[in-house]
Amino acid sequence: MRAIQRVKRRWPGMRGDRGMSTAEYAVGTIAAAAFASLLFKIVTSSQVKQLLLQIIEKALNLAG
Repeated sequence: MRAIQRVKRRWPGMRGDRGMSTAEYAVGTIAAAAFASLLFKIVTSSQVKQLLLQIIEKALNLAG
């Protein structure tokens, strides 16, 4: 606890910054949702499904 107080005294600019504001949370949430939807579209495409099935079949053939 004392170390944190010493750091705050040395850098006065750090005192007021305690995390993201509501607007930053909103932008971050929208960006994360957009990225998740893009990944979902890619993973559920027929080409990726075929590739994943081929990888799984090869792995099962090697194991058995």
